[in-house]
Amino acid sequence: MAAMALASLTTVQAAEQIKSPDGTLTVTIDNADGKPTYRVTQGDVVFLEQSPLGLKLNFEDLTQGLTLKECKVGQVEESYTLKTIKQGTVHYEATEAVCQFEKVACRMDVIFRVSNRDVAYRYKIYPKKGRGGDTLAAVVEGEASGFMLPEGTTTFLCPQAKPMGGFARTSPSYETPYTLDEPMGKNGWGEGYTFPCLFKAPLTASKGSSKVSEAAFAWILISETGTDGNYVGCRLLSDVAPSGAEGGASYKIGFPQQGEMNGFGTTTAAVSLPAETPWRTITVGTSLKNIVETTVPFDLVKPKYKASRDYTYGAGSWSWIIGMDPSCNFDEQKRYIDFSAAMGWRTVLIDALWDKQIGYEKMAELSRYAQSKGVGIFLWYNSNGSWNDAPQSPLNKMNRSSVRRQEMKWMQENGILGIKVDFFGGDKQPMMQLYEDILTDANEFGIQVIFHGCTLPRGWERMYPNYVASEAVLASENLHFGQGACDAEAFNGCIHPFIRNTVGSMDFGGSTLNKYYNADNKRGTHRVTSDVYALATAVLFQSSVQHFAMAPNNLTDAPAWAVDFMKKVPTTWDEVRFIDGYPGKYCIMARRHGSQWFVAGINADGQPLKKTITLPMFEKGTELTVYSDDVQLQGSVKTVKQNKKQQVTVTIPTNGAVVIRE
Repeated sequence: MAAMALASLTTVQAAEQIKSPDGTLTVTIDNADGKPTYRVTQGDVVFLEQSPLGLKLNFEDLTQGLTLKECKVGQVEESYTLKTIKQGTVHYEATEAVCQFEKVACRMDVIFRVSNRDVAYRYKIYPKKGRGGDTLAAVVEGEASGFMLPEGTTTFLCPQAKPMGGFARTSPSYETPYTLDEPMGKNGWGEGYTFPCLFKAPLTASKGSSKVSEAAFAWILISETGTDGNYVGCRLLSDVAPSGAEGGASYKIGFPQQGEMNGFGTTTAAVSLPAETPWRTITVGTSLKNIVETTVPFDLVKPKYKASRDYTYGAGSWSWIIGMDPSCNFDEQKRYIDFSAAMGWRTVLIDALWDKQIGYEKMAELSRYAQSKGVGIFLWYNSNGSWNDAPQSPLNKMNRSSVRRQEMKWMQENGILGIKVDFFGGDKQPMMQLYEDILTDANEFGIQVIFHGCTLPRGWERMYPNYVASEAVLASENLHFGQGACDAEAFNGCIHPFIRNTVGSMDFGGSTLNKYYNADNKRGTHRVTSDVYALATAVLFQSSVQHFAMAPNNLTDAPAWAVDFMKKVPTTWDEVRFIDGYPGKYCIMARRHGSQWFVAGINADGQPLKKTITLPMFEKGTELTVYSDDVQLQGSVKTVKQNKKQQVTVTIPTNGAVVIRE
């Protein structure tokens, strides 16, 4: 049960500093010339230079001409448990500052939360006072919310796609390749960048200080959380820095593109006053540890409803990634049900066209068969709608409440565990409302939800108890579609734990043990990564429900040690620890399930990676099981004893991996 304690509030003056509970992270709030700004530093390290704040409403510009009346400062402390994120139990502490700005008859609060590794802020808008009555409805036309990065910062960003492009005019769907270590000043493909956005800054001393930290870089992860049907999903746009401003380049919050949803709807947010916006989040550190381990997307939100049942989680199988559309037939799905049962897995995901190639009556039969084997079913649905041309069915089942609820009642009656809903249309407010409506209705019928072809989740694991995960990444389907994706698999795998997956559950659908992405395992695109790599990404990629890309033939044609590992690998985690890594080069992390730790590392750096890593989670002298690759990417399993320094030396070849467990 979560508990919150808010200390007595005290008043501070403008341009005062708000400090984290440990006193090291500082936000400086100012209102020079009536324009609110903030700055983020930690000791002598500058993470963000003076950056703008404010909102533009349809009846008032709250970015300038403001008076800062007061900032009330208190302490927030809360503990909560959540099975579906990287950290099972979280204890959150932060300093909260509520800064009240006024302009004529308008009031806007900027609410800051400053923890030991994160800064977050959001706006609260109040009714406008008027002689004829208060204004109780507003349209938020845009935000001044900005992020002024230090000079010399490099970027690790995912460009926002233009609307109504790509397959069946389904973009943007958050499935574009990252650019790494690029200079600032670009604007992606002309439309900015999708969250989260990672930056590496040279260490810059605070003004007036001669000290600079000994750490190599300052890391900054910018994202948002708490977005629901009351607002729009946002992106990050390259901005022109104000004349004379300190800092190398500025970025700002951008609202959706007009062309999204086939041009239907506005790019603005309609709100009822008083209203609170989503949170803007900034996670900082002089290593990637804070970035990987942050829980800020979940710390700042609350559940919107109670779970209708005790939702459970686990691994499952998925025929489509290997067999594509033809595999969606009764006999093949029955074979995959048997495969899941043999693996001890919880589910089977049955993908597109099941309504035509299997049918509702036979699907009910399949569900009964699956339940007799201790296996449940997830069913694929199209979100459409009128926002793109994706033809896969079932169509027009999720976009309208009456039809959706009738469909979900049928699922409940036939024991369907969950749904995977695909091909959404952007981030405008009506689309954000659709996400929320699907989740809310599904919970009433006890159904879990995965989204694909979709936006980034923004704290949804905690907000919606039946929410599982979202794609919002170049996921495993691309490995089937093109050899280039296979050749870059390890490179991309070394990005996601530091950026996309650190802010929300990622439904990747990988970890195949096939050599080829084809049902006969003899042709098609082929893996260049090792079998140990497949095991490692089952640990590195976090989602509480994992539909792995393994196939029934793997029971006989894959190494027994690999199959045995995949039978037992957890999908829920109680703790995560960053060990070492660099986006796009290599990644070594540890996750704990109960009392058992798993350490996983992958390498994409073009040459073997040799590291001596300290593993304090294992007792001295512990015999560890190590899965590793030789230079030919041939995997093997051996036992290694943890030395007195609690260290293990590992060598990871390019496209290979290591996994260590007790």
